[in-house]
Amino acid sequence: MPELMVLDNSVDRTYYRPVEHWERVAGRRLASVWVAGGAALPAPGAHSYVLITGSESSIVEPAPWAEAEMAWLRLAVGYGARVLGSCWGHQLIAAALGGPGCVRPSPTPEYGWFDIAVTEPDAILPERSLAACCLHVDEVVPGSHPDLRVLASSPRCAVHAFRWGDLPVWGVQSHPEIDPPTCRRMLSEAIDRWPEDASLYRAALAGEVRDSFHARHILDAFLAS
Repeated sequence: MPELMVLDNSVDRTYYRPVEHWERVAGRRLASVWVAGGAALPAPGAHSYVLITGSESSIVEPAPWAEAEMAWLRLAVGYGARVLGSCWGHQLIAAALGGPGCVRPSPTPEYGWFDIAVTEPDAILPERSLAACCLHVDEVVPGSHPDLRVLASSPRCAVHAFRWGDLPVWGVQSHPEIDPPTCRRMLSEAIDRWPEDASLYRAALAGEVRDSFHARHILDAFLAS
């Protein structure tokens, strides 16, 4: 399989371990750097496939390490890297390539499991719909850039997946890599970590689990692009 570099943007690894989640999907160890933990980014042209994980931080007010990652991403895309971002990584791609106006706080955050409709056929997504864990308070702004091609949406989030123009660069707002037990554990722990949103987490835990388990399809299709 093609070599894949994972940019790990987790802030607290006792809570969120995205590399572990993606390794479970891939069925193998993955090369990674812990960007939020202060690890140096690789040379921008060193890897043909790059996966940008989610994060507990906000892309609307990016930390210095996130600003550096956005600058790195622009160089990597210039070298021809294929890029896939999930959740915060999806938002980072839009902000890096389209500017800060491409992201905003969401008026309808998504916590829990949601049905997502595919609105434009694309190889990395299933043909019609998927369902997955979602944990996001920010979102990509629809119509914010001419290269933002919306591929999927939900009733609460207009840009649930995109491709950046004709580049091999994709973002998915959901966490297809997070299985239901892990999503439930993260929601439960979030109640104490972010008590101001505790009611949203409790509502998510009380809701229906809807996961179509498309993470492997998305990863395989990305690596075949």
